[in-house]
Amino acid sequence: MAVVGASEATPELSAIAEEIGRRLAEAGAVVVCGGLGGVMEAAARGCAAAGGTSVGILPGSDRADGNPHLSVAIATGMGETRNALVVGAADVVIAVGGGFGTLSEMALAARAGTPIVGIDTWSLAGRIVEDPVIRADDPADAVAQALSEVAHG
Repeated sequence: MAVVGASEATPELSAIAEEIGRRLAEAGAVVVCGGLGGVMEAAARGCAAAGGTSVGILPGSDRADGNPHLSVAIATGMGETRNALVVGAADVVIAVGGGFGTLSEMALAARAGTPIVGIDTWSLAGRIVEDPVIRADDPADAVAQALSEVAHG
């Protein structure tokens, strides 16, 4: 499961992402993220606290740039292009808040047909498509919907 979102998260978004990371680990899922700060770090922190595995796919060339909670840090040297790898590694993308980087990950997921569960994030509804984002009310709802998508996908 990929957890994507704001690289500079508010305390509220960080708490949400940390709980999502913890709940995913408790469910036996591997957490994939961009490996840096904000929502990514909070999800990895929650995952680590529950004894889970998190993989950070980093934009730079130095694994040491990854946050300290990652189980595995993969340095790509690809910059923002690494967003495609984050999404490509996931069965479901959970978006928490976010800016244009998160929007790009959500668009890549939508294009690939990967389910997207979102909390306080972008709407992708427009002239061409209905919003493909499954809205979640809280971390428990987000993880439950993500796991349901995998089970039925």
